[in-house]
Amino acid sequence: MPVTHSRIARTEHPVDVVEQIAAGNAWSFDREDDDEISITVGGGWTDYHVAFTWLADVEALHLGCAFDLRVAERNRGELQKLITLINAQLWIGHFGHWEQEKVILFRHSIILAGGTAPSRSQCEAALQAAIAACERYYQCFQFVLWSGKTAQEAMDAAMFETVGEA
Repeated sequence: MPVTHSRIARTEHPVDVVEQIAAGNAWSFDREDDDEISITVGGGWTDYHVAFTWLADVEALHLGCAFDLRVAERNRGELQKLITLINAQLWIGHFGHWEQEKVILFRHSIILAGGTAPSRSQCEAALQAAIAACERYYQCFQFVLWSGKTAQEAMDAAMFETVGEA
């Protein structure tokens, strides 16, 4: 079955919705062109560099959420194992290692085929999911890259859930 691709005029650029969210939260952002916005969002562990990019040819709003962690050559294999273990637990989006930029990156896309406009709540939910995933697994990446733990040891330590208060 061939897939047809029609261009439908949009009343609002999809990235405009994200810009309104960033401005409403008083987040630092940069919009160098119509199709992309870069936002800095503070987290509990680090600042996250979030980019929303409109991909017109596939009618998708791509979200990339990155954080800086230096990856030594000796840790790359274990890092890839860790990414595989983490991605197996995620329902939305996935992690990757962007070697050129030396960052760990969480990625997700919102498909907006047929001229569908993104809602504010869709964009906020995607952003919230990205930050939540980064916050949840940040320590795993630290354990592997800074403490020399195996991927499984890092997952076991970081996923240990406590109950109650001390």
